[in-house]
Amino acid sequence: MTQALRLHRAFERIWGTPRGWRGTLSTVNHSTLGVRLMVTAFAFFLIGGVLAMLIRAQLATPGSAFAGPDIYNQLFTMHGSIMMFLFAIPMFEGFAIYMLPKMLGARDLAFPRMTAYGWWCYLFGGSLLLIAMVLGVAPDAGWFMYTPLSSKPYSPGINSDFWLLGITFVEISAIVTAVDIVVSILKLRAPGMSLDRMPLFAWYMLVTAMMMLIGFPPLILGSILLELERAFGWPFFDAERGGDSLLWQHLFWLFGHPEVYIIFLPAAGVVSTILPVMARTRILGYGWIVGAILALGFLSFGLWVHHMFTVGIPHMALAFFSAASTLVAIPTGVQIFAWLGTLWAGRPQMKLPMLYLVGFFVTFVMGGLTGVMVAVVPFDWQAHDTAFVTAHLHYVLFGGFVFPMLAATYYWLGHVTGRQYSYTLGKAAFWLIFIGFHLTFFLMHIVGLLGQPRRIDTYPADIGWTGYNLLSSVGGFVTAIGFGLFVIDLLLQFFHAPRTRRNPWGAGTLEWAMMLPPPSYNIASLPQVDDREPLEAAPDLALSLARGEGYLAEPRNNWRETLAVETASGRIDHIVVLPGNTLLPLWTALVTGAFFVLMLLGLYAWAPVPLIGVAALGWRWAWVQGGKQPFGKLPIGFGDEACVHAEVQGSPGWWGNVFFLSANGTFFGSLLFGYAFLWTIAPNWPPPELLTPSVPILAIGVAGAAVAALFGRRVRALKGPVAGLAALFVALIATVWLLAPSPTSHAYGAVLAVLLGYGALHVALAILIGMFVVRRRGAGYVAATLGAEPRIARLWIDYALATGATALIGAHMPALLA
Repeated sequence: MTQALRLHRAFERIWGTPRGWRGTLSTVNHSTLGVRLMVTAFAFFLIGGVLAMLIRAQLATPGSAFAGPDIYNQLFTMHGSIMMFLFAIPMFEGFAIYMLPKMLGARDLAFPRMTAYGWWCYLFGGSLLLIAMVLGVAPDAGWFMYTPLSSKPYSPGINSDFWLLGITFVEISAIVTAVDIVVSILKLRAPGMSLDRMPLFAWYMLVTAMMMLIGFPPLILGSILLELERAFGWPFFDAERGGDSLLWQHLFWLFGHPEVYIIFLPAAGVVSTILPVMARTRILGYGWIVGAILALGFLSFGLWVHHMFTVGIPHMALAFFSAASTLVAIPTGVQIFAWLGTLWAGRPQMKLPMLYLVGFFVTFVMGGLTGVMVAVVPFDWQAHDTAFVTAHLHYVLFGGFVFPMLAATYYWLGHVTGRQYSYTLGKAAFWLIFIGFHLTFFLMHIVGLLGQPRRIDTYPADIGWTGYNLLSSVGGFVTAIGFGLFVIDLLLQFFHAPRTRRNPWGAGTLEWAMMLPPPSYNIASLPQVDDREPLEAAPDLALSLARGEGYLAEPRNNWRETLAVETASGRIDHIVVLPGNTLLPLWTALVTGAFFVLMLLGLYAWAPVPLIGVAALGWRWAWVQGGKQPFGKLPIGFGDEACVHAEVQGSPGWWGNVFFLSANGTFFGSLLFGYAFLWTIAPNWPPPELLTPSVPILAIGVAGAAVAALFGRRVRALKGPVAGLAALFVALIATVWLLAPSPTSHAYGAVLAVLLGYGALHVALAILIGMFVVRRRGAGYVAATLGAEPRIARLWIDYALATGATALIGAHMPALLA
C-alpha cells in the first residue's frame, strides 16, 4: 500500500460522511453542503425564471388576460424575491463554502456545524415562500415590501407575512454563513499564506461577508418591525399614530443598495480568478484590485438614498448621494481596467469560460453606464419607477453575476464531478442566453424612456409600447431556451463525460492541488505557501502533499485537524480541532423554523416555546465541545509544535463571536437610527403626555451596569458581572412594564418596547452565557479553565452592558429632556 493511499483511507475514516439517511442528515462537510446550497439555489433560479416567463407572457400583448392583477402581483413579487434572496446570495455562499477551504489550503471552514445550520435554515425559509406560492397566498406587495402597501389595512391576508417571516428565516442563514466565511479567511489558511498572498477570490469574499454583516441587519430589523405592526398593531410605519412609512424605505435600502455589490463582488472574484488562467498570465494590479475591493465595500454603504430621490429628500442630501453614486464607479473601473490589462499582457484563449466572461464584460459595462445615468437626480426623476430602471437592474445583476457564475460553472465543474468538459452545447447555450437577454432588456430601456411604468399587468394598445414588449417577451423565451440547453449540458457532463486529470486548466491556485473530485478532507497534508500561485511556483506540490510531505500529515485521536494562522503574517498560530457529524444543526434549524411557523399561523402565545428550545439546543451545542484534559504543544510537522484552539486566547470561536456581535451591533445601531429618525421627522414626537421619567429605575440600571463593569475586569470573574447584569435586567423590564406607553397607541411606545426588549434580551443572554461558563469551569473543561470560554463570555457581557445601558438611557432621555 502506498503512503498516499494509506493516508487517504485513514483520513476518510475520520472526515467521511457515513452512508444512509442519518449520514446524509448529519454531515457537516463543507464540500457536501456547498454543493447542496448551489444546487438548491439553481433550482430556485429555475423557478424564478419560470415566473419571469409568465410575466413576459402577460406583457407580450396589451390587455392580456393571461394573469389577473392579483396573480400578476404575486408573480413579480415572487420573481424578485426568489432571484434576490433565494438565488443570488445563496449561490455565491454555496460556491464560497465549497471553494474557500480548498483555495486557502485548509480542510474545512471554521464552524462546520454553523455551515450546516445555515443550509437548513435556507432550505426551510425558502420552502415557506414556495408553499405560499402553491397555496395561492404568495407575497404580492413587491419584493421591496414598501409600506403602507404591505401594512395590514392594504394587505390584510397572510401574503406579506410569508415574505417577512420567510425572508427573515433565510437571512439567519446569510448571517451565520458570513461569520463563518470571515473567520475562515482570516484564520484558517495554509502556513505562510499572508494577506498579500491570499487568492483574490478570498479578498472578494472577505469584503463581501463583512458587508453582509453590516448590510443585512437593517433588513432583518425592518422585517421584524413590520411583522410586529401587522401582528400586534405596533405602529412603526403608520403616520396617523406617530410612525413614518419612509422609515421602511431607509431600513430596506440600507440593505438593498449594498446588496447589489454584495452580489457583484463574488462574481468579480470569479472573474479575477478565471481571467488570468484563460489569458495564461498573472493578474495585473493585484494591490490595486484589493484597494478597489475595499473602496467599493466602503462606498456602497453611502448610496442607499440613491433609490429614494423622488420621495422629497432635501437638496443637500440629493447632491451628496448623487455624488456618492457616481463616485462608486471609480473602484469598479479600476477592476475592469486591471482585467483588460491582464488580457492585453497575456495570450487569451477563447475557451468556454472565457466566452461567458466576454458576455459579462459587454453586459455589465452597459449596466454600469445606465447606473451612472440614474445617479443623476434630474434623470432619475424622469426614469424612476419605469421599465428603464428594471432594465438597468437586470443588466447589472444578470450581467454582473449570472454570466460570471456560468463561467465559473464550466471552469470548476470538473472539480466537483471529476469529469472533463467535452460537449459543445455550452457555446450554443451562451449565444441563446446572450442574444435573448439583450433583446429582452435593451428594449426595456427604450420602452421605459417612452413612459412605461414598472409593475403594471397591462397597458393600452394605442400607447406605442406593444412592439417593444412583444420583442422583449420573445427575447425572454430565447433566454429560457438557452438555459434549457445549459441544464442539458450539465447533465451530460455529470453522467457521460470522461474523467479529468488534475489541474486541467494549468491554474496556480491551491484548489487544483487535490484529487478530483476532492476527498472529504481536501488534502492529506497542509502546504507551506510562499507564493500567490503555489502550484505555479512548485509544480510537484500536489503529489508531495498527497504523500504527506506537509503539515498535519498523520491523523491522531480521531481529530478533524486543520491549522490556524496569524491574521496578517500567515505564521502558524494553533491547531483547530473541528467537530464531527451531528444532527444538532438540523434539530436547531427545525426548532428555529417552528418559531416562524407559529408566528405565521398567529399562534403567538406558543411562539416563545421554540425560542426556549433553541436556547436549550444552543447550551447542548456548546457543552459537547472541548475536553477536560490539556494537551499542551503538539507536533504538527517539520519540527514545529502548536497548541489546540481550546488552549489559546484568539480561538476561532472568539473571532466568530466578535463578528457576530458586530452584526448584532449593526442591528442595534439601525434600531437607534429608526428611533432618531422618527424623533426628528415625525411631528409632535414624542407626545408630551406620554413622557413619564423615573430617576430611581434609571439609577438602578446604571448602577447594575457599573457593578458588572467594575467586577468584570478580570476575564475569569463572572459571578460579579452576572449580579450587576441582573440589576440592569430588572431596570429594563421595569421601564417597559411601568413607564413605557402602550405600544399600540403610538409609535413612541412601540419603539421603546422594542428598544428595551432588545436590551433585556441581550442582558438575559449574557447572564445565561456567564452561568454556562461557571458550570463548565466547575465541570473541569479545559476551555473554561484556561480562559478561552470566559473571554467569549466577557464579549457578551460587555456587549450586553453597552446595549442595555444605552437602551435604558435612550428610553428615559426624552422624558429627562422635557
